[in-house]
This record gives sequence, C-alpha cells and structure tokens, in this order.
Amino acid sequence: MTPKTGTLYGIGVGPGDPELITLKALKVLQKIPHIFASCSSKNSYSLALSIVRCHLNGAGIEHLPFPMTRDPQVLQEAWEKNAIRVLEVLDAGSDAAFVTLGDPLTYSTFGYLLKTLKRLQPGVRVVTIPGITSYSAAAALTHTPLTEGEESFSLVSGALGAARLREVADKSDNIVMLKTYRNFGEIYRTLDELDLLDRAVCISRCGLDGETVVENLRDLKAESMPYLSMIIIKKKGKGY
Repeated sequence: MTPKTGTLYGIGVGPGDPELITLKALKVLQKIPHIFASCSSKNSYSLALSIVRCHLNGAGIEHLPFPMTRDPQVLQEAWEKNAIRVLEVLDAGSDAAFVTLGDPLTYSTFGYLLKTLKRLQPGVRVVTIPGITSYSAAAALTHTPLTEGEESFSLVSGALGAARLREVADKSDNIVMLKTYRNFGEIYRTLDELDLLDRAVCISRCGLDGETVVENLRDLKAESMPYLSMIIIKKKGKGY
C-alpha cells in the first residue's frame, strides 16, 4: 500500500489584525500539526506568523528563509530548497500549512512556492485558503469604494518605482499601488505630474500597531515611508 502523503494548506492570514482571518483558515490553523512561514535569510521573523500565533494549538513551527535579492538563480535555489523541505514533511504523511500575509495568490511568496512544488511533484495535494488583502482592509479603513458602477480598478506594484503607475494611469478609474515605501519619492513626483496627488490617500501598516492614514499626500513630500505602505487613487475624486 502506498503511504498516504499530507496536504499543504496555503493560508492567507489577512493584513495584520488577528481578527481578520477567515473561519476556514482558523479551523485549519487550530488542527494542523506543522506550520511553515517565510522569513528573510537574515533573520527568523515572520509577520504572518506573529498574526496567527495566538490561534495556534501546539503546532510545530518552521521558518523557510528566502534571500532579499533579485538574482534569479539565487531565488530559484531558495525556492527549490524550501519546496523540497515542504515535500519532506508532506511525504512523511503530515499535513502542513504555509501562512502568508493578505491573500496567498496576491503578491505572495506562496505563489512561487506553489509553482515550485507542482514542478517537483505534480501530484502534490494543495488547498489554498484565500485571505483579506491589505488593500481591501485599507479601503474599509478609509471608506474608499475601490470600484463603483462600470469603473475599472488596477492593482500595481511600486517595488521598481512609478513605471507601473504611468502605464495604468490613463486606463483605470481607480488604482491601488502597493510596495510604495522604497521609491516613494519617485511615486510622489509622478502623482504630482499626473495631477493625482489630491485624489490619493496613503495608508501605512494597515491593521498593525502604528497604523496611519494620510489624506493629504503633500504632507509626505519629504517623508520616509514605513515598509507596509500603499496608496489608493481615485481619479474622479475621493468621494468622501
């Protein structure tokens, strides 16, 4: 008889507030024996794990280190090493969960892990449990409708600067820009050039200690932004 292999649950734990976790995610977290969480290769801290720690019920916790680099070969090696470790646990017959901020398939490390697992072992059993995204929580916090009627909505990254913002500015009614902290100066100047500064709101550390909402982006012109910062832009005006 072929030994039973475990199932991997990819769990989105929401943007920061431990209460913004789905009931389905909570049920799995409370019964799963092994929890994986990603961390930087320079330390063992995981924000996703800190969010759910109060919900765990004696599960074993293991950090999967990922280097903060854009070198594709280094990244590929890290993904494969971590995927092999996950498969070792599953092949031993244990279920496991991988916890990640927000939603598992929206700008998440889980997406890369999933692709690597499927390539290494196509028959691996995976269940993905969606989570509340940071921008959904930010929209709720600021009472900002992301789309209404026939409006369009674009989600873009500011990790490499303002290029994506320029690409969608003429094509979307509303824009959410994540990962704005590193290149905030360039993004600010681009918003100014596009006459969008007064139609934007900046939210930092949504659902976490130090949460801030800045409705007048001109107040941030010379500021350094926290790591978890985003901008919501409504081209027709904020509407509140």
